[in-house]
Amino acid sequence: MITLQTPNGTGRLTTTEEVFLQLRSDIISMKLHPGSKISEVEVAKVFDVSRQPVREAFLRLGALNLLEIRPQRATRVRKISHQDLRNTRFIRVAVEVEVVRYACRVARQEHLAQIRQNLEQQRVAVDSGDAKSLKALDYTFHNLICIAADREHAFKIISENKAHTDRACTLELSDTTGMQEVLEGHSDIFAAIRAGEEERAVEKTRIHLAHLDNTLEMASRNHPEFFED
Repeated sequence: MITLQTPNGTGRLTTTEEVFLQLRSDIISMKLHPGSKISEVEVAKVFDVSRQPVREAFLRLGALNLLEIRPQRATRVRKISHQDLRNTRFIRVAVEVEVVRYACRVARQEHLAQIRQNLEQQRVAVDSGDAKSLKALDYTFHNLICIAADREHAFKIISENKAHTDRACTLELSDTTGMQEVLEGHSDIFAAIRAGEEERAVEKTRIHLAHLDNTLEMASRNHPEFFED
């Protein structure tokens, strides 16, 4: 039996959006394990909604390669694909490198102050061993850089690609060493942006994202049942 968390504080979101966001969060956080069966009926019952918005949410998750929807067969949370990881790593590097370049050129003081505050919150999360908060702050950090670069739309691409890598990272980055590594990578990127040093910002971004390779390799080795191809 799969246990889902019902959404809280979702505001004006449509029912489909509420279901989609909660399921997406549960998949990324590994509350729903790769390979787990999931049914429209069960999810509709948990959310106390009809099956239509659940079906629409399933289709969106399928389009993101997070669900495997097979006609006349059980829908499953898709296992983590090595090929997807390679593709998403490539896209993330290509996009984020250009984002930090622009951030170095156009970031205003109010944007830098927001990023600095985010890093302070990350430090608190690391010191307290709060991996869940760090993950949320990680998303915000990359979004704030996009805002600082006046390339906010780029975060949509980044967040969609992070969904695949973050599932694997959830398995390995809950320890103090992994969390500290994330904070240090973010701090190095911010220092370069604040100084307006484009090439250093690009280098630190590449190094930060390259750390994912070791993390993903460890996750694959330690939890082979969650991976495919």
